Amino acid sequence: MASGVTVNDEVIKVFNDMKVRKSSTQDEVKKRKKAVLFCLSEDRKKIIVEEGKQILVGDIGETVDDPYACFVKLLPLNDCRYALYDATYETKESKKEDLVFIFWAPESAPLKSKMIYASSKDAIKKKFTGIKHEWQVNGLDDIQDRRTLAEKLGGNVVVSLEGKPL
Repeated sequence: MASGVTVNDEVIKVFNDMKVRKSSTQDEVKKRKKAVLFCLSEDRKKIIVEEGKQILVGDIGETVDDPYACFVKLLPLNDCRYALYDATYETKESKKEDLVFIFWAPESAPLKSKMIYASSKDAIKKKFTGIKHEWQVNGLDDIQDRRTLAEKLGGNVVVSLEGKPL
């Protein structure tokens, strides 16, 4: 069921910036988003970029030691969110980067919030063309262990995520 919620243009711009990895200067790379959260606007009519809830590539090694753990800490414990996470991982053969669309719907979120986020998910997913990995997460137990994301990305062939061995 569609909720009638629309996707703000800024959300689409963020997605396109994260999806396209054109060769860039070092400064441009540092400004690239590693992870970003999206929420519903206060009137619950639009999906918007959540202010201050992002990790930039330039933060890694500066203010962020482990981007995955830092991303998990951005998620609100008592409400739903959509997120894009730019996962860097290695298989036995090669290094890879893939965008993961995450629907965060913790058990403790209000039922009304879970319902509107669930019914609005298709609106945002339709705008995110070419996403290979989608993950619905219902609590910290599901997301804290990076091996769970590694399984989503490539099953048991993934040997490291964000430079950390599994």
